Amino acid sequence: MSRRNKKRMDDGPKGDDWIVTYSDTITLLLTFFVLLQSMSTVDSFKFRQMAAAIQSALVGESGRTILDLNPENGEVPIVGQPLKTAAKPGNDTKAMYEEIHAYVQQSKMKGKVQVVQDQRGVLLRLRDNVLFDTGKADIKSESKEILNIITNMFLKFPQSNIIVEGHTDNVPINTYKFPSNWELSTARAVNVLKYFVETNKMNPGRFTAAGYGEYRPIASNNSDSDKAKNRRVNIIITSPNSQNKGETK
Repeated sequence: MSRRNKKRMDDGPKGDDWIVTYSDTITLLLTFFVLLQSMSTVDSFKFRQMAAAIQSALVGESGRTILDLNPENGEVPIVGQPLKTAAKPGNDTKAMYEEIHAYVQQSKMKGKVQVVQDQRGVLLRLRDNVLFDTGKADIKSESKEILNIITNMFLKFPQSNIIVEGHTDNVPINTYKFPSNWELSTARAVNVLKYFVETNKMNPGRFTAAGYGEYRPIASNNSDSDKAKNRRVNIIITSPNSQNKGETK
């Protein structure tokens, strides 16, 4: 065989060259079906909104759209529509207050629970004698129904956290169990929290307890009526825009 003919035979296709072509074809087919699948799951409404946003930007129409999204401050405008003004921080708390206030009245707890619009959310204020005997931290049996009603209230606000605070007047206490008002106020707050979590099976991650003794009064402590106001348990249902500030007097 001449050298020229031998060279032509070497340049021709080999027996296993078809595998490369076959692999490329399978890869292209797989890519094609993946694209079909992804296109079939596109939200048509969102797609139209995105198209409207792009069109608005191209023709120079004013108004903030998703094309103006700022990931730094978390603003997420509606796609293809002008960004609405954010709600004022107090609006959520006001709506919560009105709903909770109505609930307390309907549940016939008006004389036992005071509802206060607080900077942290909505505050439920209970006098100490509603839940406890004097100088004690055990919840009275007849008062547990009040806590059950309040538990049902929590279910209306699943995104809110709950703060339970214990407060006393300035009369000293010195017993084996409670050497000072610090221990008494803290034990009362913790027992209320434990009732919500352990007895009523609420999510413990939502709850915080604190005892302040006599050091955050809402009245002067100069009379028996004022001291009675200071002996209290606060249950705060926080709002999304709550601020870490003190109790509203």
